[in-house]
Formats: sequence, C-alpha cells, structure tokens
Amino acid sequence: MEEKMSGYAADALDYKGFPADKSRTGGWVAAALILGIEICERLSTMGIAVNLVTYLVGTMHLPSSTSANIVTDFAGTSFLLCLLGGFLADSFLGRYKTIAIFASIQTLGIIALAISVKLPQLRPPHCDITVANNNCKQANDFQTGFLYLALYIIALGIGGLKSSVSGFGTDQFDEKDDKEKAQMAYFFNRFFFFISTGTLMAVTVLVYIQDKVDRSWAYGICSISMFIAILVFFSGTKRYRYKKSLGSPIVQIFQVIVAAVRKRKMPLPFDVALLYENYPEASRIGHTDQFRFLDKAAIVAEEDYAKNAPAGSVPNPWNLCSVTRVEEVKMMVKLLPIWATTIMFWTAYAQMLTFSVEQASTMDRSIGKFQIPAGSLTAFFVLAILITLAVNDRLIMPIWKKWKGPPGFTNLQRIAIGLVLSTLGMAAAALTERKRLSVAKEMRTMSTGPLPISVYLLIPQFFLVGSGEAFIYTGQLDFFITQSPKGMKTMSTGLFLSTLSLGFFVSSFLVSIVRRFTGSKDGQGWLADNIDYGRLDCFYGLLSVLSVINFVAYLVCARWYKPRKPTKPSNGSSAEDRC
Repeated sequence: MEEKMSGYAADALDYKGFPADKSRTGGWVAAALILGIEICERLSTMGIAVNLVTYLVGTMHLPSSTSANIVTDFAGTSFLLCLLGGFLADSFLGRYKTIAIFASIQTLGIIALAISVKLPQLRPPHCDITVANNNCKQANDFQTGFLYLALYIIALGIGGLKSSVSGFGTDQFDEKDDKEKAQMAYFFNRFFFFISTGTLMAVTVLVYIQDKVDRSWAYGICSISMFIAILVFFSGTKRYRYKKSLGSPIVQIFQVIVAAVRKRKMPLPFDVALLYENYPEASRIGHTDQFRFLDKAAIVAEEDYAKNAPAGSVPNPWNLCSVTRVEEVKMMVKLLPIWATTIMFWTAYAQMLTFSVEQASTMDRSIGKFQIPAGSLTAFFVLAILITLAVNDRLIMPIWKKWKGPPGFTNLQRIAIGLVLSTLGMAAAALTERKRLSVAKEMRTMSTGPLPISVYLLIPQFFLVGSGEAFIYTGQLDFFITQSPKGMKTMSTGLFLSTLSLGFFVSSFLVSIVRRFTGSKDGQGWLADNIDYGRLDCFYGLLSVLSVINFVAYLVCARWYKPRKPTKPSNGSSAEDRC
C-alpha cells in the first residue's frame, strides 16, 4: 500500500489547479493507470505493423516492394508525428489532454482498419498469388485509399500519444523527493517492460488471430482494448499530477536562429561578459566557443529596448536572446551528428517488419501440425531484447565494472554496439536469403506451397537486430536526455523518436531506388514482385555495406563529440547587470 506523504509536489498541480498534495495525487497508482494505455497502444501498433505486409501482398495483391514501402511509410509517419504531438502538448494542450485526444483518434483509426479488412467491397477478389501467371487483380484506388486513410488516422493517434505518455508518467513523481525520485527510476524500467509485453502479445496472440481466425477480429480486439484503456485513463483524472506548459522548445530554437540571422553583420564583442544574460546565476550555462555565429543572438543593440520601456522589461526574444538560451541551442546542435548516424540502424530494423516477414511466409513454419504465423517470427525481437538486457545487467556489466570500473558502458558505446549488431544482422540476412533463393529456384517447376527450408534459419537476423535494439534504444534515449538542456528534454525525446521515423523513410527511399535501377518491365530485379524471383540477398548485402560506412561515420562523430562538463559562469558583469 502506498505510504501517505505529507507536503506538496514541486511544480505540480491537481486537477483543480491547486498545488498537488502528495498524499492524494501521483505515485504508483497514477502511473499504473497511464501505463495501461501504453500497453494497449503498443499492442495495437505492433499488432498492425508486424503482419501488415502479408495482408498487402496476399489479400490486396500489391507488389512486394510496394507493400514494404507502405509499412515503412506508415511506421515512419507515426514516429515523425511525435514531434507534432510534443509541440501541441508543450504549447497548448498539456500532456493529459494530448493523450486523451490522440488515443481516441487512434481508436477511430483502428475501427476504420477493421472495417477495411472486413468488407469485401474494400479488397480485390481472392486468388492464389503463389501460382505463376495468376493474373491476380490488384486493389483499386478506392480500396487502397480507404486503407491509407485508416492507417494514417492511426499514425496520427500514435504520434500524439507516444509523445506524452512517458512524460506524463514521470510527472507523477516528484524529482525533489528522494523516495519518489528512486521510484521514477523504476518507472522507466517498468515502462520498457510494458512496451515489451505489449509487443510480445501483438506478435504472438494477435498475429495468430489475424492469420488463423479473422483479421477483422484481431483489429476489433485492438480497438476494444484501446477504448477500455481510455476509460481507465480517465478514471485517474482526480489522481494525476499536472505540470504547466512552459512553451515549445522548437519556438525557442527558432528565436535564437532568427535573432542571430538578424544580427549577422554585427561583430562579436571581445569580452563574452558583454553578451546579454538574464538567467539567475545558479541556472546559467557557461559560454562556449563552438558555433560562434549563434552568439550574435546575444549581442545587445540599441533597438532591442524600447525608449519608453519600463525598467526590468524583457526584450523581444526574436531580437535578443540570453547566453544561456544560445548555449541550449548549441547543445542541441551538437547532438545532430550522433542523431544522423543512428538513423541507419532503424533502416535495418525496418527490414525485420517487411521483407523478413515476407521471407518467413514462403518457408516451412510447421511445428508438428501447428503452423507458426509469419508475423510471429518477430517474437524473437522481444526475446532478444529481454535476454540481452538480462545478460548485460547480470553478467556483462559486473565484469566490465570490475575491469574498467563504474559506470559501465557509456551511452555512446551502447549505440556503437547496437550499430555493429545490426550490421551483422544484415550480413546474416543476406546469407540466409541466398540459401532460401537456391531452394526456391529448385522448386519453381514443382508444386506450390511452402519451400522445404526451415523458417528457423531467419532467427539469427531477428536475434542480432533485436539485440542491437536493446543496446541502441537505451543508449540513444540516455544520450539525448542527459546531453540536452534541462528545458528541452521533451524536444530531445522527440529528436530520438525522429531517428526511428527517418530510418523507416530511408528504407522506403532505398527500396524505390533499388527497384528503379535493378528492376525491369516484367516486375523482376533485386526486389521482384514475388521475392522468389528476385535478389533480396543483394539488397541485404547493400544494407550491410551502407551500415559499415555509417558505422565509420559514427565513430568519427562520437570522437568529435565531447560530453558537456559543468562550467562556472563568468565572474564579470554581464550586459543584463548594466541594463
């Protein structure tokens, strides 16, 4: 039972707008209600994404490469819209309203998707795509249009929901209370556990229902679970702690850039103490010499203050920004090289949701009389993550700490390990696909059906990329949160999620480029309409080479990046002291 705690939570309000009483608000009870909506979101999202490609190819009769791009564009848009959701939460709605609104939008999208797969009018006539020259009729514009509408309503809901769930969960704990601060650390562990649990249920139970019962039933379960989660979320309205919106960091970044551009012709003062500063000394960030062009945003000009302005008035931030605000933007700019070189991992990851699932659909998946659904192979992702985290925490880290001392792997080292594992995963995928194609070539003139090659040959690529995700996800999240300014934590989380988005979009771009330069009029090439007639192994090989090049670029960027050390503010008087 949660202990009663006296006092009020720092910087937090209750649902009436009064200071939040610790004994009546927040804590594990409130956090658990928020985690409930997260597990249902993950159940729905992964239940749709991991098995969507089989529906697009097998039911909608779309080409393999087109189907892969639809899945990656859907996933990429979902994560990209996290930036929109974060902006709305920070600037207008607050996290509570953002979660409520976008969870409802996602539920409506899932209902529309269930209707799309249920009604015969919204899909082409059935035919056997495994038969050569089958002349299967592809879905028409109206059918694909309705499917796209449903998917992108879901993507909008995911973007708004994911941007605020973790942040609203941490709002339920007071960082200035030692006991609650310790509970917050456990919240992150349980948050990741809930994500993994939702994913495991999606790739096993939901995928089985989609393939063996009815796809519309599976999507119906998703929509019902989301509706129940929303009701549970609303039940905690009086229990939650709320934080005031402080404005969007994106606006603050643009203010610094605009102010610097406006004063681009003005010379920088020799003494940095002459630059404008209005932050309290205890919260100031010391000046650095990197990206000195941005320092021009802090140059004080006569026109920055109105002639009749009252004493102590704050200048227009689009004309003049403080040194601390400029340094915050510099800190975000320094993150960009690491940000750019982690996108490639998620491009490799995207293949596990698309082409790898399609590979599995052509292979022998039987265990006795039971047929494993192709999409359920992604369960090895979850197992790889859980095993990797357990081995890392219980075996690798203790040995590492004894050898090198605490704190173990740094966030940049974890990212590097993840990039290496994904590169090995793509190499393993290329070798496995070469073996699968050799069997497919021998079977072309024989009866149709699954190829006489075990689906378990795909386990190495799933396991390697999954293990890589365990390292890179935690490494990226730690890096972007700890190395970003205090006032831009939400922004940095969105920056992290944008790497996932761009990874999926890069995958779609590569698929389109490869199909254009290696394809032919009869739908063949590396990425043929039917993968048994293509060279998917060459595409995986290309990704392996690009991953190696990206890893070298990452090492250069990681060596260039220097973690910011605390610096004492200058003892000299600032421009603010004289104004």
